[in-house]
Amino acid sequence: MEQKIRISQKNISEDSEVKNLIAPAAIQSNQSHLKVGNKFAKTFFVFSYPRYLSSGWFSPIINLAKLFDISIFVHPVDTALALRNLRKKAAQVEAEILDRQEKGYVRDPMLETAFGDIEGLRDNLQQAQERLFDTAVYVTIYAETLEKLQELEDTLVNLFESKLIYIKPAIFQQVEGLVSTLPLAQDKLAIHTPLNSGPVSSFFPFTSMDLTSENGIMYGINLHNNSLVLFDRFSLENANQVVFAKSGSGKSYATKLEILRTLMMGTEVIVVDPEKEYKNLCDTVGGTYFNVSLTSDQHINPFDIPFVPEGEDPADVFRSHILTMAGLLKIMLGDIAVEEEALLDRAISETYSSFDITPDNPNFLKLDAPLLSDFETVLRNMEGGKDMAERLYKYTQGSYAGFVNQKTNIDVQNRLVAFSIRDLEDELRPIAMYVILNFIWNLVRSQMKRRILVIDEAWVMMKYPEGAAFLFGMAKRGRKYYLGLTTITQEVDDFLNSPYGKPIITNSSLQLLLKQAPATIDTVAKTFNLTEAEKNLLLEAGVGQGVFFAGLKHVAMQVVASYFEDKIITTKPQQLLSEEEPLV
Repeated sequence: MEQKIRISQKNISEDSEVKNLIAPAAIQSNQSHLKVGNKFAKTFFVFSYPRYLSSGWFSPIINLAKLFDISIFVHPVDTALALRNLRKKAAQVEAEILDRQEKGYVRDPMLETAFGDIEGLRDNLQQAQERLFDTAVYVTIYAETLEKLQELEDTLVNLFESKLIYIKPAIFQQVEGLVSTLPLAQDKLAIHTPLNSGPVSSFFPFTSMDLTSENGIMYGINLHNNSLVLFDRFSLENANQVVFAKSGSGKSYATKLEILRTLMMGTEVIVVDPEKEYKNLCDTVGGTYFNVSLTSDQHINPFDIPFVPEGEDPADVFRSHILTMAGLLKIMLGDIAVEEEALLDRAISETYSSFDITPDNPNFLKLDAPLLSDFETVLRNMEGGKDMAERLYKYTQGSYAGFVNQKTNIDVQNRLVAFSIRDLEDELRPIAMYVILNFIWNLVRSQMKRRILVIDEAWVMMKYPEGAAFLFGMAKRGRKYYLGLTTITQEVDDFLNSPYGKPIITNSSLQLLLKQAPATIDTVAKTFNLTEAEKNLLLEAGVGQGVFFAGLKHVAMQVVASYFEDKIITTKPQQLLSEEEPLV
């Protein structure tokens, strides 16, 4: 017996400790508000509804990005009692209508509408098509100061009144109101409005901007309702994504976090890294990292013979490859005349023909590919081609010879492969990106796998019409080969001013917009059809905050990483330096 008493006292003691932990230090009660700890609180109740409530009317209120609590109490009313009360009410309204008619008054449409509604509800209740409920809606708002509390009250009142719904503060009942909105299921205010099943059903489910699915990875926290943004990019019509943000706003951080989580789902990832930001991530997960430079031991031959996917015509694939090579050579040569374009096309074909590589040769895939120096030799010996051959000299025998005039010797059989172009001159970066992307594109077509290709600082390619066209082709055709393309850029104007900029966005089902510069916000807002609230969010956003689009849905999102994920993907200098300091 004593043991049972001691156990009971222990439970009471533990219960008291829990209450002390979650309870505020003090509550100061005033007639129109409360002070709960360091915050001010004010509770409202809904007292009037319009004749019709449309589905989703609660959505703007629930998704308001402020601190508040909402409680909804739905008390079923006995149908027999409801029918008796409605019969009395119908008799009163009908008597008033008849009395006005006898006195010769002009008819009152409101009375006639009310009588029709009462009779319709009586019929539905009698036929068990509807039920009646006493419904209460309470809202408690919180703020740091009374001024901010008043601002939030004005916002809340305007939102409700825009739906023709009216609220009042619980004067002299603020404590009861606070208890009513706490998760205790206690309706202390008991201010009810009778509603039938139809209007009550419009409260549920809470129509909220939500991007939570059963499959996929976590992209961040939904700032509207603190839910998780879980999504599988391959569940949409295409898996392409664009990321726009100013420097230092967290675009590469968010992308590296997506890569790390995507790898755990079995998806292979290929990265074009302009600033060597992905090396630590690559080393951590055992990926392959290639440093593309003038003195690098790894090489890619842009003249490699393209792979012919099963079911495709080799002649079509070969012609497409010649156009791709022509685009690369135009970037290398700069501006060329129209007659030089035709000469360039013929020189590429003849270079391959000199190695017996033609679409008519069924074994052309097994032959050794020519090099850029072979193309230069052919071009130099063609009438009118000497000038262009001279411009290619620096890539074949000059200072850039070790860059694109070597046979391919890299192995990309890994789940994460990254190509760094940081150590290249600015002049060579667009050429390197083009060569790498063409190599990746041939790899993607050679074996269908679930892959993501990440191109950081994509604006480098978008400055050149040939590069932009190539990127657009990958964005448009990648879905066929189970490829998701991610283009990241901080130079929004360079990207959007390209004729292929908006088509790439149109062909990307996912978009992530982080903090934007004031000079570019209008362009971004027009391109993505942003609201004023979204524009302000992108101008004032902190690091990792922005707007995430997935198909037709979009939410305000905060990118969040765990402690260990942050250690792997961070590139903040202060963090990296602190980690290198020796422990004392």
